[in-house]
Amino acid sequence: FHEIIPEAKVQNIVDDSLLAEVSEAGHITPAIVSRMCKYYQIAQETGADLIFNQCSSVGEAAVIAAKTVSVPVLRIDEAMAEQAVMSGRRIAIVATVASTIEPSCNLVRQKASGLDTEVVPYLVDGAMWALINEGQEAHNRLVKDTVLKAAEECDAVVLAQGSMVVLLPELTDIRKPVFSSPELGVRKARRMLFPKEAQ
Repeated sequence: FHEIIPEAKVQNIVDDSLLAEVSEAGHITPAIVSRMCKYYQIAQETGADLIFNQCSSVGEAAVIAAKTVSVPVLRIDEAMAEQAVMSGRRIAIVATVASTIEPSCNLVRQKASGLDTEVVPYLVDGAMWALINEGQEAHNRLVKDTVLKAAEECDAVVLAQGSMVVLLPELTDIRKPVFSSPELGVRKARRMLFPKEAQ
């Protein structure tokens, strides 16, 4: 945001229990939806012009919570999904957290409505264990191996979690398009906040 929308005042509402809860359940829960609705209402009450949902795993809860506020809501991975479906018929979704797979695949399918698109999920087994026990390098190696495999089998690769953006410098030799959400998401946020610039 500092680089792309430097004039924006960013306020964060953080609940690090959300990811743990959705990971344990394997899907969003009524409690997650309830908390998200409350957070969105708080954001609206504090004068937000845009609510930017940072976590892909709770993206489907964001859709529900968005109905409780009049402020525009943008999921971090929305712009990424829109661009991915325009890049080919077979789209790979690479994730290291199981709870991210389904909402990410569903979002790409939604953006591909009317197109002949196949969504192929790739869960990087052991990546989180490697990150915790062996470090970032071991984690990145596992993820890169999966991305290379996905690029061989698909027309485009989607990195399902925003945190995977750190891998982009290691993926420059891949000839297929590889999409990561943070920059694309913030650029779409700018277009939403300043629509006259996009004209």
